[in-house]
Amino acid sequence: MATTRSAHTVWEGSLLDGNGVVTFDSSGAIGEQPVTWAARSQEPSGKTSPEELIAAAHSSCFSMALSHALAGAGNPPSRLVTSADVTFQPGEGITGIHLTVEGTVPGIDNDGFVSAAEEAKVNCPVSQALKAVPITLSAKLA
Repeated sequence: MATTRSAHTVWEGSLLDGNGVVTFDSSGAIGEQPVTWAARSQEPSGKTSPEELIAAAHSSCFSMALSHALAGAGNPPSRLVTSADVTFQPGEGITGIHLTVEGTVPGIDNDGFVSAAEEAKVNCPVSQALKAVPITLSAKLA
């Protein structure tokens, strides 16, 4: 069964001086979040950016994909801690994403974990959607 998730943004003003509010419509779990160009291209100052939202989506999707792959191979993880760093260069766009994962996985060695993480990086649906951007990975067991 296909699912659709929705969010919307109301933006007021020009790019450099304006501001917006992104609202997570489907779940309401995150609520409204302010977004500005300055938060995107300089310091966040309590506001979010498209890149932070992509990082959240990518780290959670990758964790799910890796958990599924490990469990399918007979080694369900006890814990996975994943971060995603999305680099934005004004005038160029998103120039790269780096995933970092540390896992507690009984019954698997570090090489097996890294191999599973590399496979999850390629196969997670968000990675698939972001293929135009270089995605790198650091993986290790805790």
